[in-house]
This record gives sequence, C-alpha cells and structure tokens, in this order.
Amino acid sequence: MFIRIGYEIVIESKADTVLILALSPHSSFEGRVIGSSAVQAEPDLPLETFLDSFGNRLTRLKAPAGPLKLWSDCIVEVDGKPDIFDWNAQQHDIIDLPPEALQFLTASRYCDSDILAPEALALFGHTDPGWARVQAICNHVHNHLTFGYGFGRSTKTAGDAQREKTGVCRDFAHLAIALCRAMNIPARYASGYLGDVGVPYSGPGDFCAWFEAYLGGQWYTFDARYNEPRIGRVLMVRGRDAADGAMITSFGAYDLKSFWVWTDEVKGARDSDALRKMLETRPDTKPLTLAPTG
Repeated sequence: MFIRIGYEIVIESKADTVLILALSPHSSFEGRVIGSSAVQAEPDLPLETFLDSFGNRLTRLKAPAGPLKLWSDCIVEVDGKPDIFDWNAQQHDIIDLPPEALQFLTASRYCDSDILAPEALALFGHTDPGWARVQAICNHVHNHLTFGYGFGRSTKTAGDAQREKTGVCRDFAHLAIALCRAMNIPARYASGYLGDVGVPYSGPGDFCAWFEAYLGGQWYTFDARYNEPRIGRVLMVRGRDAADGAMITSFGAYDLKSFWVWTDEVKGARDSDALRKMLETRPDTKPLTLAPTG
C-alpha cells in the first residue's frame, strides 16, 4: 500500500530563532520512499539532521525574523495491515524486562504515573495481567475522555486529563501510558501520520499520537483515542512522552500562521514514475483552520 504524507507549516518569528523539528519519519521506518521525506524550508536555510537517543530523526535550523514555510511531501510504501492484535501477549515481571524497557516504567513530564498509581490499582487491579489489562486501560481512556482540539494545552498531564475528562490525542496517549506504567507495564509515547484508511472520512489531515506497550517480548501499538486496530500508521517519533518528540521545539518566540497535513492512500499508480508525477502538485485537501494541539 502507498500513502502520500506531508505537511505545510508557516510560522513567523519575532527574531532569529533556533528550531528543532521532529517532522520526519522515524529512523526505524523501512518502507520505500518516493520523493524525499526530509524537511524543506522556504526561504532556503542550512538544515542539520541528526538522531536522538530514541531514534527520532530531528532537524535543527535557525529561523530568521519574519515568515518561514516548512514543508515535506512524499509517498511511502507500508504493508497495509492493521495494528497487530495478540490477546495472549503476557505481562513481564519487572525482573525479567530488558534493561532498555525500564525507562518506560517510571513517571515522566506528562505521564505522572506515580500520582495515578492508587487510582490505577483500583480501576485495573482485578484485570488479568497482559493484553487484557492494557485493553482495559484503553477502554477506560477511550470512554472517559472527550476529544476536542480546544481541550489541549501544553502543560496538561495525564492526571489532569483523568480529572478533567477531556483531551486531544496526545492526552489520550499520555493517560493510557501513565496507567500502564502504574500497573508495571512499560509504555512509551508514539506519534506520526494516521489517515482515514479503511474508515470513514473524519476531516482534514493531522498528526496523531498513540502509544506502545511492551508485552510478550515485543512492543505493540495501542490507540486509546480510536480504540481499534488501524491501517497505515507512519511513525515519526517515540519517547517517554510528548516532551521527547515535540513537533517544533523553539528557542525563541514565533506565531503559527497555518498548518496543513495530508496522509492519504494512493490508489492505482504503482510504478515509481507515476508516483513521482503525483508529487508535482499538492494534494487536493484543505488545511486545518486552527493549529491543533493533539
């Protein structure tokens, strides 16, 4: 399956401002890429690309005062299969976890699992450890929170979302992660492209957050917002929470002027020349009227 992914983001800086961008597919992505998935800037600027400790592909630049357009547009090949579901995946005893998973057991900036631990035990202590427990957590978050862009804010923690019963997609992920960690299940934040493949149209494109839980010797994808296996995810960032994979980290002030994301299945064309031809014009989709916080 081929999916066209990309974005066009326009910002305006008050003065020269250093930016670190998490706007590229994750380094673990192994599918074919038609075109370039790298960050492009207008006006043309020096761009430095590097990997962080989570394998996220980051771009550093100095934005001049005034407007700056950031964009990317490419077609990627994915397997076209829904998220893996394995009801028999078991929860590990902490002593048996691989060392690299241990950092995803403790509280982090947005996932205050230590504060939520008593509530998590009351809600999920009776559930069977393993997949059933993670699914019970997803069911709770999915039913407990009401989604809306107006409910997002940069300081909102998992505990806040649990109390307020509202959030954007990253709040759904943060709350599920915190509750998993409170139940001794390693869980990590993930974000990327997720289009309406195999589901009804839901509106203009956007980036989406979900999470991964470590069960049965591997990491599995879970999505508390949609709470069903989905097709066509393109991972961009992983981390302990959204602080490790912010779309734009700015060392100075800027205003977000426009935000446009596309992630659409490509049907029909299969050879590279035909796919490259499609990239000569922007997709026929509309930008979000307001910048999302999910």
